[in-house]
Amino acid sequence: MTTGSERIEELKKQISDLKKRWPAHSIPPTMMEQLDALEDELSMELQTQNQRETVESSTMKEAALYEKLADNGVRCNLCAHRCVIAEGKKGVCKVRENRAGRLYTLVYGRTISEHIDPVEKKPLFHFYPGSQAYSMATPGCNFRCCWCQNWEISQMPRAEHLITGREAQPAQIVAAAQEAGCRSIAYTYTEPTVFFEYAYDTARLAHTAGLANLFITNGYMTRETLEVIHPYLDAANVDLKAFHEETYHRYVGGSLRSILDNMKTMKRLGIWLEVTTLVIPGINDGPDELRDAARFVALELGPETPWHISRFFPYYKMTDRPPTPIETLQQAREIGLSEGLHYVYLGNVGDAGDTVCHKCGQWLIRRHGYRIAGNRVYNGRCPTCGTPVAGVGMDGPFTP
Repeated sequence: MTTGSERIEELKKQISDLKKRWPAHSIPPTMMEQLDALEDELSMELQTQNQRETVESSTMKEAALYEKLADNGVRCNLCAHRCVIAEGKKGVCKVRENRAGRLYTLVYGRTISEHIDPVEKKPLFHFYPGSQAYSMATPGCNFRCCWCQNWEISQMPRAEHLITGREAQPAQIVAAAQEAGCRSIAYTYTEPTVFFEYAYDTARLAHTAGLANLFITNGYMTRETLEVIHPYLDAANVDLKAFHEETYHRYVGGSLRSILDNMKTMKRLGIWLEVTTLVIPGINDGPDELRDAARFVALELGPETPWHISRFFPYYKMTDRPPTPIETLQQAREIGLSEGLHYVYLGNVGDAGDTVCHKCGQWLIRRHGYRIAGNRVYNGRCPTCGTPVAGVGMDGPFTP
């Protein structure tokens, strides 16, 4: 009879062999399903053996937005995967588990990262510019992007079968943000959708304390999730990774259509929205695709919606491509402006983030990196021509 330890080693070898056989971003769907099943089994074996994954009872909380199914199964309705999860199994995110027919979040009150950031770093350029955001995250993500900049924590539950972090209840997060003089709390670094219950409880307390709430998100939640969180969600930056379904299926593990629909829902609900696209050579840098993305933002979200175009650098599982040429980013910016967008910014290139009036061309906000060097916005308008400046809390400190 195979022992638990022997089965663990056997599973590790099978997973390793599969990954060696197929490059990370070209695994066929059938093989991906097999890999998922093996990783699920390995995770359960490790948990049984009390190795590596330890989830204390203090961080266990019954999940929101799920329904019970036959045979102790559940369907999670938090993100657009809408995972059907058998008893003893986890969803795609690996941080929501079915225990005896009830779905639990495994990351409630457990932060893996906390920092004080300029809100421009999110990036949110049109939401209280110059203010500070108390940024927090838990392990886990419902995507598995091959170029993830935060893969050590976003993919931790999947790749390492590990959930860790500092215990901090929502009230402690809010108190820390207040003590630091922050204007907002940003749920960021990983995917806030997968720690929804933690974010929701924190966001409610934050509003009571006069703090704003920001989601830095891949946008792959359900409409139900947005309807529940929107009274407490003030702004979001959605990562529009590409404008082809195939790219999402092959490199990310999701659907473009759901994200486009969710961005339109955010606008309808009154959440201030900015969009970011990481431009990757050979993946999403074609002029036609960039034009389609810019046109969607301009026509469906509104020309006032800021579009951040960021430079790619080789990272994680995608080290076979060069950094994005600056010329490509500049071309993308020109495409955005030609499609009628008022505010198009370049990211990861240094000082390329000034806000200018889309009507008269005069500068409104000057930025050096993430620092505000000057703000001329007065009563929400350009002081030169009187054109309204889109955003929240845009006014500078001085009268013209």
